[in-house]
Amino acid sequence: MSQNTDAPLGAPWAHQQQEALPQVPAPPPNPQEPPKRKRPLRAVLISLGLVVLLVLVGVAVGHYAWGPKAPPAPPVTPVRTQPAFDVASVVAKVSPAVVDIDVELGLEGGGAAGTGIVLSDDGLVLTNNHVVEGATAMHVTDVGNGRGYDATVLGYDRSHDIALIKLKDAAGLVTATLGESGSVRIGDGVVAIGNAGGLGGPPSASPGKVTALGQQVTAADEVTGATETLTGLLQVDADIQSGDSGGPLADTQGHVIGVDTAANAGYVFDKGLRPHEGFAIPITAAADIAKRILEGKASETIHIGPSAFVGLTVVDGGNGTGALIKSVVAGGPAAKLGLKANLLVVGIDDKPVTSATALIALMDTHHPGDKLRVTVAGQGGKTAMVTLVSVSGPIG
Repeated sequence: MSQNTDAPLGAPWAHQQQEALPQVPAPPPNPQEPPKRKRPLRAVLISLGLVVLLVLVGVAVGHYAWGPKAPPAPPVTPVRTQPAFDVASVVAKVSPAVVDIDVELGLEGGGAAGTGIVLSDDGLVLTNNHVVEGATAMHVTDVGNGRGYDATVLGYDRSHDIALIKLKDAAGLVTATLGESGSVRIGDGVVAIGNAGGLGGPPSASPGKVTALGQQVTAADEVTGATETLTGLLQVDADIQSGDSGGPLADTQGHVIGVDTAANAGYVFDKGLRPHEGFAIPITAAADIAKRILEGKASETIHIGPSAFVGLTVVDGGNGTGALIKSVVAGGPAAKLGLKANLLVVGIDDKPVTSATALIALMDTHHPGDKLRVTVAGQGGKTAMVTLVSVSGPIG
């Protein structure tokens, strides 16, 4: 990344001068093997603030037949031939700047786990939004010092699956060295590091290489039907697993070039991933979102502070009909006004709600204390409007 002297105090990652990626010498004989991967274990979030995960979208590759009148060749992304590298040394460099994230999903009576990347020594941590979304409590363990911390969400960007969290009373943490994701090429060696399986302990590591750039995936919740599309992703043949989400994808020098993003239980792929195939959000884009969150710069996709909560769980009504109320949280704003299951939410204020995805996107533009005019439809298409005041939702 280029140097940025305007970055705020406490955001050192935003103005690091990065090195060019040097060639890596061949490793000594018998390099250490990476830790053995663990099997995934995750809970499903079904609240209004749903967990957004990945569904692979097919990407076509054009082939050209050359003849006497053939068109000129299209630009080709350079492919590097990467020599073998010492995986263990990369893991040793990056692991102290990794945290394990465990969340409670109190509204659903479940839990989830993921990984984070330490950006500042006072506890700013970058992770996936789907790791912390819907959390009613969050506990973070820093791998570098072994200490545990409570944490809160400073903000998130659901459409890019990025969240910035802050550890309470943290100091002196080891921070990650961020690379420049724009310099990544197909064939570059990488290591995906994280809390595979959500079991904690020493981070697991999966080596591999970059296999494609600029990829697109669709994140879908198979319970609600809500979707998000992530673009510009790095595709790798490293075995990124559930629990690795939010962790670092490192290059051969131990520079973080991406944020691992993995599918979890409760989400389906339109085309199943092959073994040892995963995706990562480029670190340059992710760090820019984190910087904007820290500066309090909200946008159409960036939400600052706690989520607005009305106490509904919804599923997609289908065919553009709205968001169907599945359940109402006892004691929440919606319950107090008499909203019940099987009603369709078809509008918020003057904006139509055509699906669960649309409702979630509208709620992301609101904050606790906002007055919302909610239009619902019952059997026969009769509609009614209620006005409620949103409260502070789950910390994620």
